[in-house]
Amino acid sequence: MTVGADIIWNVILTLVVGPIVWGLSYVNKRVDAAEATHNSLWKAIAETRENIARSYVTRDDLHHDLDRIMQRFDRLEEKLDRISGAKP
Repeated sequence: MTVGADIIWNVILTLVVGPIVWGLSYVNKRVDAAEATHNSLWKAIAETRENIARSYVTRDDLHHDLDRIMQRFDRLEEKLDRISGAKP
């Protein structure tokens, strides 16, 4: 019983190409897993940015609101001065 050249060639191809295909599929699975992790991290960052935008105010808004509060205090102070009869 002799082994033909075709069978030897098929065995060699199987032993060489098989691990290469397995390795490529393993690498592809790892890349997909890394990509999924990457996407979930970007989603978490986007949600964090949205939460920060809901929780904090911009500097301009803060200054505008503080100016309005100070104007109200000035008006209240003027009214108290008028009521008490004090002169500024």
